[in-house]
Amino acid sequence: MSTAAKRRLIRDFKRLTSDAPIGISGSPNPDNIMVWNAVIFGPPETPFEDGSFRLTLTFTDAYPNKPPTVRFISKMFHPNIYANGELCLDILQNRWSPTYDVAAILTSVQSLLNDPNPASPANVDAAQLFKENLKEYERRVKKTVELSWVDNADEIEAEVVEADEGSSS
Repeated sequence: MSTAAKRRLIRDFKRLTSDAPIGISGSPNPDNIMVWNAVIFGPPETPFEDGSFRLTLTFTDAYPNKPPTVRFISKMFHPNIYANGELCLDILQNRWSPTYDVAAILTSVQSLLNDPNPASPANVDAAQLFKENLKEYERRVKKTVELSWVDNADEIEAEVVEADEGSSS
């Protein structure tokens, strides 16, 4: 690992622990400073409120010149989040700047939750509902909020899907 990337990640961690933005936390994996675990709480007064969403950030030796890969571990229903948890977020792609640190990345991700860009969808269904049926979009988001509260979200989601399918027949 490059010393520059390691030094920068240590600095990012110190800043995050001493001056963390509200609703955001993160830390490096104890065995690998290049892989971080983070939690973003859903912004207040949004459909994501009360959610506790887990993410991973994976850095390369090119950090901070290249952005990390950021991926939600928690199930998400959002126009700019792919099914595998990866994000469609400009600062992680063509608008990256080495001035961004982990706190800025996580803050941007948190902001994205309530301010999606349906014109650049990673999840077409979520984008369509966001534009055409906001009430149903918010209902689906609330389900992901509830799933974020438990570790066995995949099992519960399967039960919810089965219940939904049973009630619609």
